[in-house]
Amino acid sequence: MIQRIAHIEPLKEHCLSVLFDDGRHVIYDVEEDIQQLPGYSLLGQVTGLFRQVQLDQSRTCVYWTKDIDLPSHAIYEYGTPII
Repeated sequence: MIQRIAHIEPLKEHCLSVLFDDGRHVIYDVEEDIQQLPGYSLLGQVTGLFRQVQLDQSRTCVYWTKDIDLPSHAIYEYGTPII
């Protein structure tokens, strides 16, 4: 099942608050992606870029540029649940 995102909010220290349609709410830390994935380093280098996160039309992916994105299933699976 594809998890659809209802709302995203950028937080301090490269974290995203993500609420899914099924009510699951997680905090996803993007720092590891910034350190390990090619191209993602821009999120730590370009002032203000991280805060420009957007949700794609299908609501199954968040993105910053055409080359920097995160699929909803990764955020759903690896995000830290908020209870």
